[in-house]
Amino acid sequence: MPKPIYTISIIAEILSAEAKLVDGQNVIEYLVIDSRSVLVPENSLFFALNSHRDGHEFIKDAYTKGIRNFIITEKKYAEDHPDCNFLLVKDALKALQSLATYHRNQFDLKVIGITGSNGKTIVKEWLYQLLATDFDIVRSPKSYNSQIGVPLSVWQIDADNSLGIFEAGISAANEMETIATIIQPEIGILTNIGEAHAEGFSSKKEKLIEKLKLFKNTDLFIYSPDYISEIELKDLPGNKKFSWSGIQAADLRIIEVENIQEHCHIKAIYLDKEIECTLPFVDKASIEDGIICWATLLALGYTPEEVALRIKKLSHVTMRLELKNGINQCSVIDDSYSADISSLAIALDFLNQQNQHPKKTVILSELFETGKNDADLYAEIAGLLKQKNVNRLIGIGTHISKFASLFKLETQFFDDTDAFIEGFVGLSFSHETILVKGARRFEFGRISKLLTQKIHDTVLEIDLNAMVGNLQFYRSKVKPGVKIMAMVKAFSYGSGSFEIANLLQFHKVDYLAVAYADEGIALRKAGITLPIMVMSPEESAFDAIIEHHLEPEIYSIEILNSFLNVVSNYDFIYPIHIKIDSGMHRLGFDGSEIDNLSAILKDNQQVKVQSIFSHLVASSEVEHDGFTKHQIEEFGKISAELIQVLGYKPLLHIANTSGISRWAEGQMDMVRLGIGLYGFDSALINNRGLQTTMVLKTTVTQVKTLKAGETVGYSRRGVMPNGGKIATVKIGYADGYSRAFGNGVGEMLINGHLVPTIGSICMDMTMLDVSGIEVKAGDEAIVFNQEHNIMELAKQINTIPYEILTNISQRVKRVYFYE
Repeated sequence: MPKPIYTISIIAEILSAEAKLVDGQNVIEYLVIDSRSVLVPENSLFFALNSHRDGHEFIKDAYTKGIRNFIITEKKYAEDHPDCNFLLVKDALKALQSLATYHRNQFDLKVIGITGSNGKTIVKEWLYQLLATDFDIVRSPKSYNSQIGVPLSVWQIDADNSLGIFEAGISAANEMETIATIIQPEIGILTNIGEAHAEGFSSKKEKLIEKLKLFKNTDLFIYSPDYISEIELKDLPGNKKFSWSGIQAADLRIIEVENIQEHCHIKAIYLDKEIECTLPFVDKASIEDGIICWATLLALGYTPEEVALRIKKLSHVTMRLELKNGINQCSVIDDSYSADISSLAIALDFLNQQNQHPKKTVILSELFETGKNDADLYAEIAGLLKQKNVNRLIGIGTHISKFASLFKLETQFFDDTDAFIEGFVGLSFSHETILVKGARRFEFGRISKLLTQKIHDTVLEIDLNAMVGNLQFYRSKVKPGVKIMAMVKAFSYGSGSFEIANLLQFHKVDYLAVAYADEGIALRKAGITLPIMVMSPEESAFDAIIEHHLEPEIYSIEILNSFLNVVSNYDFIYPIHIKIDSGMHRLGFDGSEIDNLSAILKDNQQVKVQSIFSHLVASSEVEHDGFTKHQIEEFGKISAELIQVLGYKPLLHIANTSGISRWAEGQMDMVRLGIGLYGFDSALINNRGLQTTMVLKTTVTQVKTLKAGETVGYSRRGVMPNGGKIATVKIGYADGYSRAFGNGVGEMLINGHLVPTIGSICMDMTMLDVSGIEVKAGDEAIVFNQEHNIMELAKQINTIPYEILTNISQRVKRVYFYE
């Protein structure tokens, strides 16, 4: 059947919505849940979802972007835009899900549903690679697997598709049934069951039972018995079942896994015969994901020989954009492994988050397998680039070059990647943000390498999606209307400057806070427009603070008088923030100074108190709860006195990260979110609910075999009485890896093994005892990640995560990932 045509009036009938229509024949092709991500506004329907923020707040922004069709849950919003179509429903999310379910029911195609704790996206993408020659496949973009992501994925189905591959993720009980109704998989794949999203369930069994609901009506269920021990075989879903395992009886019984250079050779028993395949990957996660794909194709009836041929051709999948420092003060966004319309829109949105350079350049290959003819495809891309305010396009490929006239911006075109590389010397790249976006066959990694600064092999990787997840975690804890001030002092706790601030600005935090004026000035120069509080303003920087519209913390009479003296030279009222000392005894006005402070503020008309705040000393520690309560009460008393004198009410804030988690009564008008953004909160058991945002990694430079009794490092402190093997890695105390980690105190992960340091930590290098494990030069060494976490490192040298993070040297390059 042809793809259904949905007018807004037809959608109103499908949803049984109360309609206020100006043009009921307006055709809807795109469903939008984020006003910042709009492809074709005239054919888009905006859903005002009630999530961490009220979606109705963004109707105005969506209207400005050209959208004229809206689904709302509050009738009053229809009154502001009489030229728009509005559908009133009880629940906007359920309306989105219902519309996707209706759309799914219009098609009779084979569908694979994938769920599990890890590996869903990689398995989906590899199955796409393995099956694309036999099917016209529609699949979830990136990792769209949530209550919102699944309906947006299913909405992509059209009449040409013969196979759908959709992933499903849940974080709490009673979520999967809705997703199952939308996807309606004929074939189900359970990847694994681990600790991811465990906080939403009382037990691992409860989480497993919930995930299995996706497969209640499947014909074929593919799984490993290693992950379903809590469930009896008779209770598993699927009319037919196919199992795989390396430790117990299964349809595909893995008997040997051998890593040979950069490949993994796997042997298994299948239908009582030995079969084998070779994966072009050697890491543990990829091996398991590859085995799942192997099992799936066998279960679908492919011969072992055909599967083996296909699997050895699997290629690397990266679902994340990488933001790196580029040549000539450029920023480079590397998305050089995939190119389609939906992922291009995501990449352009990320490009638009970057404000550090005024010029935005896109290097784009031609796109394939989009289902559109070239004229329509490149007209759509041209419109998208214009809408996203791209300044320059470099197109690569003969197809995109034919449609150069469609692109109304600065353009250059090359027939292929080789031609671009040959002409690279003649191209100019300076002080701009460059998105490198190419289909895999164009090998754009070569272009990215040309544009990226050569980097020290020690790298701090920052997962921006995890940081957003942590922000949303705390948003879910604050009361409606409470603002969030995000702490980005000390180079954002070691994670970066404008890169983090751009992300927080894009996700609409209300305030930023820095320690010193120069940090705030750097953010302003990078295009950050959010209000910024300076917590330790130097008197010598007051003019610069005013010039760059920064807002000083005022913590003493002397600082106040000094600032008033400077601001008197300007003809405007300037915002300041008053710090109260309620018990920290670091900075701030104590109770005895309030009368004097009040008298000065009462008589001065050149400053406005934007906020009054204090700092909790021990908000995470139960034994000090009495003192925390005293601080909140003391702050309330002092701030009330000030408000009475001022005649207006500034924002009040006292809660820090742990204060948000444990002290709801301390939220007041605003909270200050610091270390929690980066995945740590001492008020939460094992940081439950937070995501790891950073991985520090380095590489092995050399491996040596030592004889019994030989020593390692300065002062011969590392002794190998029985001899053994050491690996030298490219990180030392100049990079922030403390000397306290030396002599076996610290450990790193190499090839899945924790190995101890040996000898003293050097300025630029560290030696590790790798006796008994396979290690070679160039191997990766993990200093910390989710498994080998910073909390453990901090305990090893009797410090706190803050110190570990902020000590990471600026010479350690930061690479930012965004999905």
